[in-house]
Amino acid sequence: MPRIDSVRTELQRLIRAVPFRKFVLSLESGERALIEHPKNIAFDPELGGSEEFYVISGKLRLFSTFGAVSAIVLADRDGAAA
Repeated sequence: MPRIDSVRTELQRLIRAVPFRKFVLSLESGERALIEHPKNIAFDPELGGSEEFYVISGKLRLFSTFGAVSAIVLADRDGAAA
């Protein structure tokens, strides 16, 4: 499975988890985005679909691609990467 599809699949798994747990997306640029709610991130769920995603959380507005994601980790209660 190509890396981009792996990132998409992992994001789908995390946003569908019950109960939902916050997670942090780290990008190759050094940017980090805390996802505190499943509705804070939007993307095409189809494998092979658009590589773009959007994050809107608090004051954060982020547009990027799955290819730019360097890590996805669960966050602790304070929102830091665990």
